Amino acid sequence: MYKSFNISSIKLTKYLFFTGKGGVGKTSVACATAISLADEGKKIMLISTDPASNLQDVFNMELNNKGVTIHDVPNLVVANFEPEVAAREYRESVIAPFRDQLPEVVIKNMEEQLSGSCTVEIAAFNEFSDFITDEFKAVEFDHIIFDTAPTGHTLRMLQLPSAWSNFISESTHGASCLGQLSGLEDRKEVYKKAVDNLANKDKTTLILVARPEDIPLKEAERASIELQDLGINNQFLVINGVLESHDDVLSNSIYEKQKNALMDMPEGFKKIKTFMIPLRPYNVTGLENVRAFLNDDHVKFENSEKLKIDIIPNLSDVIDDLYNSNKKVIFTMGKGGVGKTTIAATIALGLAKKGKKVHLTTTDPSAHLKYVLDESYGITISNIDELHELERYKEVVLTKARETMSDEDLEYVEEDLRSPCTQEIAVFRAFAEIVERSENEVVVIDTAPTGHTLLLLDSIQSYNKEIERSQGDIPDSIKKLLPKLKDGKETEVLIVTLPETTPVYEANRLQADLNRAGIIAKWWIINSSLYATNTSNEILKAKANNEIQWINKVNEISKGYFTLIKWSEADLKGKNLLELI
Repeated sequence: MYKSFNISSIKLTKYLFFTGKGGVGKTSVACATAISLADEGKKIMLISTDPASNLQDVFNMELNNKGVTIHDVPNLVVANFEPEVAAREYRESVIAPFRDQLPEVVIKNMEEQLSGSCTVEIAAFNEFSDFITDEFKAVEFDHIIFDTAPTGHTLRMLQLPSAWSNFISESTHGASCLGQLSGLEDRKEVYKKAVDNLANKDKTTLILVARPEDIPLKEAERASIELQDLGINNQFLVINGVLESHDDVLSNSIYEKQKNALMDMPEGFKKIKTFMIPLRPYNVTGLENVRAFLNDDHVKFENSEKLKIDIIPNLSDVIDDLYNSNKKVIFTMGKGGVGKTTIAATIALGLAKKGKKVHLTTTDPSAHLKYVLDESYGITISNIDELHELERYKEVVLTKARETMSDEDLEYVEEDLRSPCTQEIAVFRAFAEIVERSENEVVVIDTAPTGHTLLLLDSIQSYNKEIERSQGDIPDSIKKLLPKLKDGKETEVLIVTLPETTPVYEANRLQADLNRAGIIAKWWIINSSLYATNTSNEILKAKANNEIQWINKVNEISKGYFTLIKWSEADLKGKNLLELI
């Protein structure tokens, strides 16, 4: 259907940015591209700013943020930034001057405002902006490749004219990205040049990476449109993991689902040049496998680890634990595409069958939940419209901001309100209202707030007690819910992931984030496991064996409190959900 991703046949610019949602293979494609070009004799620099980066595993060597020459690929220099470390250093540089000047509660509020994912991304951009504006490196290297591109939200913020350094002390709204640009006044010219270079089609190419599945393709389309709106139009799409060989029930089902997803390709990609990479049965680590990734069709089996647990709990064990411990609020948490909605619906159905009165709610923008489960199963169901809640919250914030702020700073507020963190707060307010109305039933919530969001709301409450001016009105429903969420006797967070590198790393960071907020997540759910199937397909069997190391990792992190759900070819909805229990 699409041409293979063949680097030698594609016209490439100086700067190459790979972007896409977690787990689609950005790092694999970026590394394979870098090695292929270096093997052709080009001088290449590869830079990763991905917090979940596994570049050190890919090259089997220690890396740093300055750049290390790869011994067996002498034309390749690799730099591995640690954006969370950079964010921590940056956060301290912003806050340090105020530590002896302001009350502790104010410092706590500032720290939490600067602890979100947007701050990590700004810190990462702060690091790699030097590389995209460095004229000496532009001469030294034929291509500079970035694993993970900045989002449109970050780039828009960097273009705004607002007085960054004063905003943190002047803001009157309650969004979560307050002041993440504070202290960067002297970097404005560097950022302007970096953004200009990104938008220059003769200098920069944006490579969107996705899997042949509905959600990753829609995520990639959103990123594509958002970046096009900023003038970054030199884009192409790489669809990674296309299954070509299908000879059993499972592989036939996966093949059909992929084919349907590609036939229903989002409208935004109709005019973008698209390439594909076949599903490889091996982990893309070590030079041999990285070199093979873009051009090798034969199956490579690896000696996988042995499973380090004899008996893996079933999902029914999780439901029994939730029932016996009488949990009142249950969240399914995880990155997009890991199956949170299906798991939430199954948990709700399982508890209802045990006699619990259950309310199930979701933020799925397509209201997909109604196709998975309906109220005929004895469960009340609601759908929180993210866009509606965001608009409602934005209007509250902007109305208050307009009372005191200039048009220029209002532009900053409007951009701040576009951040993912702000959307999460808006949705969380709606969640709080539902939970408050449902004290006599178990509430199962598909998509949970992050620890950062909880701490931010908590710190703003403390801040408001000390400071007369308001930083956004916090409803009583949220004030009541925060203590409830921190009460392990009432609340349970289920972490949903996939048995793959990036989803497990990202889920581990989510757990650390929750722990920071005083919330303990006991159970992990590994979804869509090939290892748990009996596939006879050669490629899928090899992929299944490579899942073992991640199952072992989750077993270690969760201390054995996890369950494994097999990849299902069935359409999981209604009574079919009981197959997961």
